[in-house]
Parts: sequence; structure tokens; C-alpha cells
Amino acid sequence: MLKLSLGPILYYWPRDTVMKFYEDVAKSQVDIVYLGETVCSRRHELRQGDWLALAELLASAGKQAVLSTQALLESTADVTTLRRVAENGRFMVEANDMGAVHCLSGNTPFVAGPHLNVYNPDTLGLLHDLGASRWVMPLEMGKLGLELMLKSRPAGLETEVFAYGRMPLAFSARCFTARNRNLPKDNCQFSCIDHPDGLLMQTRESESFLVLNGIQTQSALVYNLAAELGGMQAMGVDVVRISPQSLHTERVIAAFDAVRRDPTQACEAAESLREWMPADPCDGYWHGKPGLEQSTEKAA
Repeated sequence: MLKLSLGPILYYWPRDTVMKFYEDVAKSQVDIVYLGETVCSRRHELRQGDWLALAELLASAGKQAVLSTQALLESTADVTTLRRVAENGRFMVEANDMGAVHCLSGNTPFVAGPHLNVYNPDTLGLLHDLGASRWVMPLEMGKLGLELMLKSRPAGLETEVFAYGRMPLAFSARCFTARNRNLPKDNCQFSCIDHPDGLLMQTRESESFLVLNGIQTQSALVYNLAAELGGMQAMGVDVVRISPQSLHTERVIAAFDAVRRDPTQACEAAESLREWMPADPCDGYWHGKPGLEQSTEKAA
């Protein structure tokens, strides 16, 4: 049976909100939980000790806790934090840049995160040789590309697919959320905390286009591959990832859990999830189409 993972919180939430969120996650059906700040080092509601305490809480509830590293490092302090995470000595780490891979290789097994952009078998083989025990497919990769990767993946290497949530598409040295308030990045006044699901950006025609999340740019639409779980399992996918949202994450987890246990519920569950989404769904990348498109074809 497919494993369910919960990705790291991509947004800036108050400390009490985060703590309560993970207390609920500990009681949920997910098997793996990724923890940590992956977007911006200025977000300090939780410190490393807090993340480690949450990891212990989740581990005691039978979950695999994984510490995720920041995707874009910009300072010596960021590198110091990276090393502390890599050398925690207790929990597996998800590497989201090659600096993290360098710190982890040869020391402990790690997860090759989605931001490493692994698009060919040679790169996948190299990461496996360096110690990766699981890799997360890039968001822009489609079903056909994944099938080719799976045919030549090293033995024992797990495959994880981002299957639900607004897609983290790009990172920048500029903080767009601060810029929206005419604030410099170094004096952002922690503007992100006012946008628990990011700041929606629309076209001049008032169509949802992107979501600004500090230095990260996300899709405005919600990637939803719930209807594809049966096909993924047949392909050899091991883990599917759900990305947290400020409301109804527990309902999303329950829906995915129902589908992995009974694939005949896939289409019904995918449709029912619309009620709990912050925006309309999309699945274009999976089908080799523009990412914002929503397929009408039935899942394999």
C-alpha cells in the first residue's frame, strides 16, 4: 500500500497554530511527516529545538519524522542552520539543495527533495550513491517521465510524488510579500504571517495566477492527483505527499487515505476534495500539459 507523507509547512504560521497542527497530525493517518522551515530563515516562530521536539512527538505516535532543509541559502547563518539540521543525529533529513547533499553524503541516508530537480537516471543514480534512500519527483515532471525514471532507478530507492497542494514553483532572493507592502526584505515586518495560505496574485482579467509566499512563488491552483493513486501504485511509486494548508488538512489526509485503501473511490474522492481546497484543482503537469490545466480524462 502507498505511504502518505505530509510535506513541510510552506507558510509562516504563529507558533501556537503550528504546535496544535502537529498535535492533530500525530493522530492522523499519515506515515511520514516533514518538518522545518524550507522557505525563509527570517521566520522564527519556531527554533530548531521546537522542530526536534515536534519530531519526537510524531515519532512517538508511530510516524517517520524527517527534517527538511531550506531550499535557498543566502547567508553564513543559513549554512550554520543547515549543518545543525544535517548533524542532528536522530532524524532523517530531506536535502533541498546540493549544499545539504554535501553535508549528508557519506554520513547518513537522506531524502532527495523536490527542489533538487532530478530529471534523469544518471542524476538519480548519483544521489543514490551519495546516500539518498528516497527521492521526490520534481513537480513539473509528468507521468511518462516518471515511468522512464522508475525503469532505471537504483534498487532500494523509494520514490515520492507531490500529490496535493499549491505547487512551490520557484524561489528568489527578493521577498515578494514584503515588496507588496513597499517594505525591504530586511525589514519585512514578517508580513507572511498575515497570509496563512500565501498572497494571491491575479491577472488584469481578475483570474487567479500565482500565490506569493515570501521568496517563494506558488501556483494559485491546487495540484490534486488523488484520482491517480491507483496508477501510481501500479507504476511503483512508494509515497505520495500532501502539502499542508491552513484549513481542512485533516480532511485531505482522510480522503487520500480512503483512496489508497480502496482505489475505486479515487474519482469520487478527487471530486469531494474541491470542498476543502483554497482554490480550484489542476493536474496538467502529470498529464504532460500546462500545469494549470485540469484533465477530464479518467485515471489509469
